[in-house]
Amino acid sequence: MVLFGTLVNGIAIIIGAWIGVRLKHVSFDMKETVMKAIGLAVIVLGFTMALEGQQFLLIIFSLAIGGVLGERWNIEGKLNEAGSWLERRMKNNTDGNLAEGFVAATLLFVVGAMAIIGALDSGFRQDHSVLLTKSLLDGFSSIVFAATMGIGVMFSAFPVVLYQGTIALAATFILQWLPEEWLDLIISEITAVGGIMIIGIGLNLLGIPKIRIANLLPAILLTVILVLIYSQWFS
Repeated sequence: MVLFGTLVNGIAIIIGAWIGVRLKHVSFDMKETVMKAIGLAVIVLGFTMALEGQQFLLIIFSLAIGGVLGERWNIEGKLNEAGSWLERRMKNNTDGNLAEGFVAATLLFVVGAMAIIGALDSGFRQDHSVLLTKSLLDGFSSIVFAATMGIGVMFSAFPVVLYQGTIALAATFILQWLPEEWLDLIISEITAVGGIMIIGIGLNLLGIPKIRIANLLPAILLTVILVLIYSQWFS
């Protein structure tokens, strides 16, 4: 089953968030310290991923053009609107930060090498080991996130399933026309672009002036396009 790993990932996030929102005894100071610690760890993860890129100019172009498109389309604004719509319908949410939790968790769980590589493995080889590992990590992360940012974290499971599921299903057709060396380059450059975005997420968690990370998401698609152009004409 192509979507097995993706569905397990979504369920792990929901269960973790369900547990997290019930940890009401967690003090504000503890929540703040935990969030700062997660922010630092996320930054380190982002740097590790960012260093995997092979063509740094492609990464810069992807992020720059992707940022322009994201600002024009106001992706982060639309994500916040979706979170606010959910918040208005969740009368039992007393934290008032459903939208923030939804956006932050969605970005953290979606933008990453494991999401992409795991979904590709599910589609290419019916190997779900990467996504099952990611499910474990996301499940524990969602406990902490939900305890600190509220029930909005639970709803991040739906874009995660949609995103990873789309990649997994598309991957079943990619091998028919994409050379393996091109695929390897695409994965490495997407990993680097995602790593830079994750650094931004970590900085946001630390409370450093806000970076609209969601508005950089078009850079992922642009990376694929630029790598294909580069592979076709310059390699």
